[in-house]
Amino acid sequence: MELKEFAFGGLYIAPLLLYALLGALVTLALRWGLHRLLPGRRLWFEAWFDASLFLLSTAAIAFLAIGPGSP
Repeated sequence: MELKEFAFGGLYIAPLLLYALLGALVTLALRWGLHRLLPGRRLWFEAWFDASLFLLSTAAIAFLAIGPGSP
């Protein structure tokens, strides 16, 4: 499957924008779950953790959406 723009109301939206929005939602859910799982511990460099978690979740969503067999 190729990356193609989505037409929404006459505007073309890049698929990476949609993947990033889904990645942000997944990041918020994972972050909430991790803070509930480890309530007494504080993460070191929390901003770096949030940024890397967002990057990993966005990359995983893009990988799953495109498919592993695509060039």
